[in-house]
Amino acid sequence: MSAAAMSLDGKVALITGAASGIGRAASLMFAEAGAKIVACDLSEAVNETAQAVRDAGGEVMAVTMDAGSEPDVIAAVKAATDSYGGLDVLFANAGITGGLRGFFEGTPEVWAETLRVNLIGPFLAIKHGAPEIMKRGGGSIICTASVAGLRFGAGPAQYSASKAGVINLVQTACQSLAGTGVRVNAVCPGLTETGMTKPAYDMARAAGKEHKIGQINPLRRGGQPEEIASMALFLASDASSYLNGQAIAVDGGLSSSHPVAPGTVREVEEGLKTVREP
Repeated sequence: MSAAAMSLDGKVALITGAASGIGRAASLMFAEAGAKIVACDLSEAVNETAQAVRDAGGEVMAVTMDAGSEPDVIAAVKAATDSYGGLDVLFANAGITGGLRGFFEGTPEVWAETLRVNLIGPFLAIKHGAPEIMKRGGGSIICTASVAGLRFGAGPAQYSASKAGVINLVQTACQSLAGTGVRVNAVCPGLTETGMTKPAYDMARAAGKEHKIGQINPLRRGGQPEEIASMALFLASDASSYLNGQAIAVDGGLSSSHPVAPGTVREVEEGLKTVREP
């Protein structure tokens, strides 16, 4: 694949959750690929992301907004079109965990807020972003889902359910946008070092157990924001021009298996080896 295929030269990209983690990495990466960036986040730290993009030679504007608020989403999209003349790429990346309560400790309030940000937020981004992208003849919308949305075991209940909703949302949206040239896909990160997961990483490091982070995936490590942002860049670019309605796991291989008892894989391999040998 040529570098030109991954170019976003001349395009305008709006990124939510841009104050840190995957959103900040994507802002820098998309700008390096040639896009003008509209970096959005509820946190004032989004201005630090904007400054980092400028320091790297990119063109960017920062917008403080709540990804789950329809007026804020409308205003962010308008800021993009007013400032840069249109919109080509939308990365609906903002999200929250809703806390680490057990299933029966969850409350309707926690569930409602998690769904508001994680699922209604991407819906609003698509609802208001897609018509502007259509005016440019088509483009790409990427939503951040999660491996937690694929199956149990990668996040608390309200978070997992919200991300499962995102996966279905991109499928529904791509069908609703059939014939418009607007593609909608999801990236499903595994455990990745971001602002959201910082407490878990800090706890592991303080306990001298950093080496155990990500130990249950085949790569035996956690991910970095840039590794997820790279997939988002691919989905944003023309290199993925025939990819639509998909949820792609970027998780070190975590979602490639069903749960097995410790040692089971090794036992099976040894058994097969015995069968093969005379």
